[in-house]
Amino acid sequence: MSLTVQLFVTCLVDWLRPEIGIATVRLLERAGITVRFPEAQTCCGQPAFNVGRWEEARAMAEHWVRTFDPELPVVAPSGSCVAMVRHGYPALLEGHPLYDRWKALAERTYELSQYLVEVLGITDLGIRREGAVTYHPSCHLLRMLGVREAPERLIRAADAAYHPLPEAETCCGFGGLFSVHFEEISGAMLQRKIQAIRSTGAPIVLGCDWSCLMHIGGGLRRHGLPIQAMHLAEWLAGER
Repeated sequence: MSLTVQLFVTCLVDWLRPEIGIATVRLLERAGITVRFPEAQTCCGQPAFNVGRWEEARAMAEHWVRTFDPELPVVAPSGSCVAMVRHGYPALLEGHPLYDRWKALAERTYELSQYLVEVLGITDLGIRREGAVTYHPSCHLLRMLGVREAPERLIRAADAAYHPLPEAETCCGFGGLFSVHFEEISGAMLQRKIQAIRSTGAPIVLGCDWSCLMHIGGGLRRHGLPIQAMHLAEWLAGER
């Protein structure tokens, strides 16, 4: 019996790095999965939620819940957005007529590596990559979804030279609007993360959230460092 999932592509990927969405589809199809794309999807509402604009965030949450089919899994190339759906929406939808529909969706909404490894048990996609890489675990993926081993298992299976990142679980300093409101603190955190990445000697740092990778990649470019920040899906799918 073939599996079908819905792709929740997320705003940042759709607007700024659609190649990640394409790579996500390729990986899922490689695993024998049919991918549907609900075209009505928009933002999950996390930016509005984080600054206290809950009415706007609630409207986006309502739209998100109505857009996706609770009978099918939802897969996204973003731990942060999945964390919003799972852990932010209860505050917005408690007592709401859509609450039960949200609950059914939340139970089957996953970040990409989480779905492949933890749900389907796929740790090797038959992909082989050369060169050296390191990996930065984003905070929401790690702390809110509890995803620690899945990305690394996929990386190691690809036979690349994997260089573990020192202080890997330390935040990169992005935190969405945190990097805007607390620029100096965010910059200091980013500097520490860049030093850790440099120490590995790897020319590529992988991650599962484009938001963190944009922040890290910007810092690497400003320092003139020949290190590329790349989403795990792009790297695995060979999208450079």
